[in-house]
Amino acid sequence: MYSEVAHAKLNLSLLVTGRRADGFHELVSLVALVDCADRLEFTPGGPWKLSADDPTLPTDGTNLIIKAAMAFQRRCPSVVTGAFRLQKKIPSGAGLGGGSADAAAAIRLLNRTLAQPLSVEVLREIAAEVGSDCPYFISGGVAVMRGRGEKVTPVSAEAARTLAGQRVVIVKPPFGVPTPEAYGLLAQANAYIQNTNAEERLQHWLRQPSADPSEMGNSLQGPVFAKYLALPVALEEVAAATGVVFRMTGSGSACFVLCSDDKDVRLITAALRRCWGPGVWVSDSRILG
Repeated sequence: MYSEVAHAKLNLSLLVTGRRADGFHELVSLVALVDCADRLEFTPGGPWKLSADDPTLPTDGTNLIIKAAMAFQRRCPSVVTGAFRLQKKIPSGAGLGGGSADAAAAIRLLNRTLAQPLSVEVLREIAAEVGSDCPYFISGGVAVMRGRGEKVTPVSAEAARTLAGQRVVIVKPPFGVPTPEAYGLLAQANAYIQNTNAEERLQHWLRQPSADPSEMGNSLQGPVFAKYLALPVALEEVAAATGVVFRMTGSGSACFVLCSDDKDVRLITAALRRCWGPGVWVSDSRILG
């Protein structure tokens, strides 16, 4: 049996510059992995199969893990098929990339079974067939995603060191936001940012990586908050009660804040539960280098 950890992703900033003719969106996004993670196991033998400890997850061919396995098999027909087992910790519908992280973990697992493993570049090509942000999860790190998310560029060692180990509190209400809906709301609002503006914001942060990268913004936050009012109302109450200002990550509904080690997460959790009820999900995490 083989196993891989699939870490969640934070879009520390997400600037969407427009919609392409193929329906995808162009973006400039600073991303990093956090220590909140799923675990995926693979046992060779038998047909492709998936089981999960979360009964709400589909385990058929619609799951990105199976899609990733089939994409890998198309590239490498000699790969041994088998059964995957997923231990789920990253919430769905959160904008944390859990499904893509799991798919990339499947690709890495299958590559480990080969006598002559494929290169990282080839693994990223396979991942791009599965989803826009899957290539990033092949090797992770603090990076910039461009295009529809498939163009991944690592940041400088200095910038990565600045973020590595930083404490980040991630919260999610009892509801999710489907990614297609979030981008649809953005398109309806026509709330795109010019590419030159997006790149200027990014370059300014790269020159001063000690600043809070979330201040660069998330183009999806405004349109999503305008529809899902439970998000901004609750977060405004949390800010008033604790002084902590959350921003949305990815397409939501999860939000995050970089905070100091002396911040009491119990106070934040209590404030959120007053607004969202006991179903709120909170993760006291660290950014990985």
